[in-house]
Amino acid sequence: MNAVPILHTARCQLSLLQPDNAHRLLFYRQRNRDHLSPWEPTPNPEDGTLEDACLRAATKSEKAFADGVAVHFIATDLQTGDMLAACNFTNIVRGIFQACHLGYSVDHACQGTGLMGEVVQAGITYMFETQGLHRIMANHLPSNVRSEQLLRRLGFEREGYARAYLKINGQWQDHVLNALVRPES
Repeated sequence: MNAVPILHTARCQLSLLQPDNAHRLLFYRQRNRDHLSPWEPTPNPEDGTLEDACLRAATKSEKAFADGVAVHFIATDLQTGDMLAACNFTNIVRGIFQACHLGYSVDHACQGTGLMGEVVQAGITYMFETQGLHRIMANHLPSNVRSEQLLRRLGFEREGYARAYLKINGQWQDHVLNALVRPES
């Protein structure tokens, strides 16, 4: 098993989402419920309360990291410890593919500050250099201009368009498909 990562940026610490920090995810999701709902799946009533869902997500995150199939980072403010962003690398495939999917979100109060780019760049560096991946794929809704701009700044290239790709906010939504390939060293 890989060592549990702790990364630092100018403003944040990135750590693995685990049961002992699930409360940070809960407060983040409570604070950002309206802000994030247009970009996320509709909560499943079977997941119970938001508190239950966050603890379950943290437990799954810990197991997924141990199994080598995902890395779910929470980015916390260096001063307050509040969660300000999430940066997730999921569906890790090894062998001849060496790739994963990237997902992310940022606190409504931090939009437009460059924080998301800072956090995602730290995560990308970890996935390429420490995890040894070759390709990171990130997809966004066509209407999500902020995500499109972030991915371009990070060097992602558009690779395609998928109709009815994911069920977001209760509707099957088209997505723009993007990827970043590790620069050869």
